[in-house]
Amino acid sequence: MESHLARAVRTGRRRAEDFSHGYRRVAPGVLRVSVGAVYLWFGVLKFIPGASPAEDLATRCMSRLTFDLVPPGVSRPLLALMEVAIGAGLVTGLLLPVVLAVFFVHMAGVFATLVLLPDDVWVHGIPPVPTLEGQYILKNIVLIAACLTVATRREDRPDPAPRDGHLTGTGPRAEHRAMTG
Repeated sequence: MESHLARAVRTGRRRAEDFSHGYRRVAPGVLRVSVGAVYLWFGVLKFIPGASPAEDLATRCMSRLTFDLVPPGVSRPLLALMEVAIGAGLVTGLLLPVVLAVFFVHMAGVFATLVLLPDDVWVHGIPPVPTLEGQYILKNIVLIAACLTVATRREDRPDPAPRDGHLTGTGPRAEHRAMTG
């Protein structure tokens, strides 16, 4: 005879597995929309002078990257437009390959700040310690990981077959095969 606790544990485990299976199918879309919302929010802030805490650092980095050819008064709205476009593209999923390419170029510029403006982003020592601005940049590693997931597996593709070469006959892959013949 099974105890109430054992039954509750088994039921909880089954529900967790069901949730996990369902979430795996939508996870890339959730990541895409989440990163897009962050980009939209931060991009809109850059349209408002003084509203973005990263505005000064971002415009100084862009000036360095462009050898001072793009002044801060021009680079701030350009950065804002780029971030809003990336955000809108990620949220909607429209032109996703182009949006992801622009995202990764943007991230290269963001991380260039760590080298181009070291006094602003590092407290020098062993080990180097990031300033608050440096931490603001380094947290983008999570956004890169999320967009790599989106770039390599989108929610409209079926799950890949198991790597051991055996098809189980169940799950999204089998459902897809059954529907497409």
